[in-house]
Amino acid sequence: MKKLGIVLAAIGLIMIIYTGFNFVTKEKVVDLGPIEINKETNHPVQWSPIVGVVLLVGGIVVFVTGKKSNI
Repeated sequence: MKKLGIVLAAIGLIMIIYTGFNFVTKEKVVDLGPIEINKETNHPVQWSPIVGVVLLVGGIVVFVTGKKSNI
């Protein structure tokens, strides 16, 4: 359980620091032999830092109250 608490706290801390990310997809619009036109679309993925705080606090609680794992 302590390992789970550490993982949750680490994910929560990362989610507080980085509140989102973007990824880009390319779509072929026109393909006429040697002429090719592509469209790049930006897709933002964002979350509230409150989610990170909840995960951080939950991870700390699990770590403190958790029993030692035999794994």
